[in-house]
Amino acid sequence: MVMPKFLSLVVAAAMAVVPAAALAQSRAQTLIVGGTQTPRHFNPLVQSGVATMMPGAQIFASPLRFDDKWNPQPYLAESWSFQDDGRSLLLKLVPNAVFHDGRPITSEDVAFSVMTAKAFHPFQSMFSPVERVDTPDPRIAIIRMKEPHPAILLAMSPAFCAIIPKHVYGDGQDLRSHPRNVNPVGSGPYKFVEYKPGEHIVLERFDKFFLPGRPKFARLIFLIFKDPSAMDVAMERRDIDMIPFASNTSEVQRLLKNPGVVIERRGGDAIGAIGWLAFNLKRKPLDDVRVRQAISYAIDREFITRKLHGGLTRVATGPIAPGSPFYTDKVEPYKLNLDQANKLLDDAGLKRGPDGMRFAMTTDFGPGSPDNYQNIAEYLKPQLRKIGINVTVRASPDFPTWAKRVGGHDFDASMDASFNYGDPVIGVHRTYLSSNIKPGVVWSNTQSYSNPKVDELLAKATTERNLEKRKALYHEFQRLVVNDVPVAFTHVWSIATIADKSLKNLPVTIWSTLTPFDEIERK
Repeated sequence: MVMPKFLSLVVAAAMAVVPAAALAQSRAQTLIVGGTQTPRHFNPLVQSGVATMMPGAQIFASPLRFDDKWNPQPYLAESWSFQDDGRSLLLKLVPNAVFHDGRPITSEDVAFSVMTAKAFHPFQSMFSPVERVDTPDPRIAIIRMKEPHPAILLAMSPAFCAIIPKHVYGDGQDLRSHPRNVNPVGSGPYKFVEYKPGEHIVLERFDKFFLPGRPKFARLIFLIFKDPSAMDVAMERRDIDMIPFASNTSEVQRLLKNPGVVIERRGGDAIGAIGWLAFNLKRKPLDDVRVRQAISYAIDREFITRKLHGGLTRVATGPIAPGSPFYTDKVEPYKLNLDQANKLLDDAGLKRGPDGMRFAMTTDFGPGSPDNYQNIAEYLKPQLRKIGINVTVRASPDFPTWAKRVGGHDFDASMDASFNYGDPVIGVHRTYLSSNIKPGVVWSNTQSYSNPKVDELLAKATTERNLEKRKALYHEFQRLVVNDVPVAFTHVWSIATIADKSLKNLPVTIWSTLTPFDEIERK
């Protein structure tokens, strides 16, 4: 592979920190992954988001991992079982597992890690039922819960339950700002070497990893691109090996034509990436459900998925994505119906003025977002004008500005998205529970949506162990939310992995690339 000069310099600088003996190994033994996000740090127990989760899944091991059928698989825990009518989860750890500093991984580390996530992870519902973790033996950890918690197994996944060393992180410093978050001692297939924010992350194979023969590569380098188009060019030239979470439709369409790369669309069902137009229900006239329903009827989702996204996304019908065992399509579809939209606005008392407009609305969009959220926001301007809504699209100069506006409830509507993250308890509840209206926290209930019946259904679904009964609860929940329209659902991302054709064993599980890369190798 011949690299352009700028890439050669970055990769050379990254490899320069690898021990001299490793430098003799060829480029073929280095997996180079491209991305555009710069992580704050690498501790997934106190930080959500792909930028932390993906490298975190390489640096740290978790108790379990999952296959493409939603089945839990052994990882750091060789076996697991429920006790006490589902109120306890017993994990038996693999023998002889060690951290990257050579110290043994024990149940004390599992207990410390789980309780750290309970205290600090943004998805508080994920571990909220956990009361404590008992450690009767160095290889036995028993997670004790105040009530049955069906989501607990998915919470043991790599993206959520990194096992960190208590002897390193349990020194009394704040876990959210611990200095080892950016210089971690891990438990996974790759150990940390170097991080230069905005440039690269360098990891190296951990030779004492508890799964023999893994990982397959000697080095794993994450290259961080400021310009997505530069990353695409690097992929076209095969100077990088992989682009995970390739959600930009123009990017995927162009690279589909390159014979040197493959597009892997299998997997990722647990991620459940749903695009939507979210409303601030504290703003008039958006506090009127008829207005929100009218807007939803005015959106042509087929145009968004087929024309704006080139057929690479699909229409979203509700808060739970297709692919989830809890999904139902038995909800109001809000097919394009401008007559119905106009009638609803008339019924709401919003008459047209001399200019034909009923009211004005500002629409934000997440900057740097996939699936062209700006394009959807711009599409809404002429589309909603047809029913008398004057839309102004407001751009944010950067992500923190947008997050402050939306998290601070300083918006009318926002085009963005949220992930289901496997079990609805983990990624769905946060948007709709009235108890999760938390100003300043983006991707919480920033819509200020409150429906006591929804709160009741989600509370029951949290502890219901019977799968069919749990499905029924979530089906009713979906119908209620779709009728209330706190968000107008638009599309479901196609989580694609773009990869060099020389790679095999790409992650195609329910977590796609939010999982260890320990099985990826060259053909």
